[in-house]
Amino acid sequence: MNSHIEALEAQLNDFDQQVRSAALAELVALSDEGKVPLEPEKPIANLHCHTFFSFNAYGYSPTGLAWLAKRRGIRLLGIVDFDVLDAVDEFLDACEVAGVRGSAGIETRVFLPEFATRETNSPGEPGIYYHMGIGFTNSDVPASAAPIMADLRQRASQRNLGVVERLNAYLTPVTVDYEADVLPLTPGGNATERHIVVAYIRAAERMTSDPAAFWTEKLKLPSEKITALMGDFGSFQNTIRTKLIKRGGPGYVQPGPDTFPAIEDFHTLITACGALPTITWLDGTTPGEQAIGELLDLLVGKGGVALNIVPDRNWNFADPDVKKLKVEKLYEIVRLAAEYDLPLNVGTEMNAFGQKLVDDFDAPELAPVREAFLDGAHFIYGHTLMQRRAGLGYQSAWAAAHLPTRRERNTFYTQVGRTVPPGKAKLDVDDSMTPTDVLDKLWSL
Repeated sequence: MNSHIEALEAQLNDFDQQVRSAALAELVALSDEGKVPLEPEKPIANLHCHTFFSFNAYGYSPTGLAWLAKRRGIRLLGIVDFDVLDAVDEFLDACEVAGVRGSAGIETRVFLPEFATRETNSPGEPGIYYHMGIGFTNSDVPASAAPIMADLRQRASQRNLGVVERLNAYLTPVTVDYEADVLPLTPGGNATERHIVVAYIRAAERMTSDPAAFWTEKLKLPSEKITALMGDFGSFQNTIRTKLIKRGGPGYVQPGPDTFPAIEDFHTLITACGALPTITWLDGTTPGEQAIGELLDLLVGKGGVALNIVPDRNWNFADPDVKKLKVEKLYEIVRLAAEYDLPLNVGTEMNAFGQKLVDDFDAPELAPVREAFLDGAHFIYGHTLMQRRAGLGYQSAWAAAHLPTRRERNTFYTQVGRTVPPGKAKLDVDDSMTPTDVLDKLWSL
């Protein structure tokens, strides 16, 4: 039976969605029969997991992530992909089948003219800002915003083609064909820099007699270092990406005002889908984030209603001085988020090897912010549930009429998220009800 379960879990990450769905259905049935051991549910969350529709370092599909949460007892799990919403329907459907509290989002980079001379959360790139939307409930985009969605995908493709062109020139005789070698590595045709790196690693294995010697020359690193790295595929990928594609590498071009979309266009897309524009936080040490009050005023003024944090890079350091600074900044941003009425979306990303499957919620450094993290996780689940089942999410006309302030909405959707169990249970609420009526009804569940 163990080998059969392992085979089914491998199928969860197959590129064929029918294979994924069938495997999940069988695993859930087996778990209902007590034949698959499940860890008890724990008050932990990871709401920032990339799927293989952008890049997941461990190969997880949307369905695979839903099952991971069920198997490991992760109370709330959310996906976030770069530049696409391809995974949203599959993930939320899988969460309902598996009985998992789920949420879905999108991430991209935008240009902030007001910070054109200051770095914020994209190191070495003044004016460029990683930005998110969370709380999507399906993969469809209204016609009014479809051109913005298409533009995100097109811009990503053009950036990738430029990287490949530059790297082909630098890495010759090793070259890759974007359509033949890179796009097949992702099921939805949305490749990232990390897919490009994998394609070049495979090409070097095919096209050179001694890949280690090739990479020693091209990366300008000692041969013993390359040999060691090649034994650790994740570290090897990260090194190639850093040396060749990131700032200073031969594949890199400094982005400018026209490289990424305007934040206003991205917000139009997010709100048209009934989702929530979400400010993102690096660690508080960049020039832009040191002016955090100015930055928050700007982004909230443009429509930001939540804030994303990657906790592990804000406390988990061996150097005590670095840790002290990062933890102080973490506590500061959590305090400010509460002052600005910005619920928190936290998670590990999972798009680079070595990142955790879920944050260490028992770490002493996270104790002062743990409940704020969990409140935010329940908030976005509550919004997702109400929007997906009843059209009464955070951005709805119903919410605007009954819950006019961000604080009122935050409190209400957090209560919903803490009240309603996961699964397919019918909510049986509608827009004729007040928020109090809705909560009374949901508590009966």
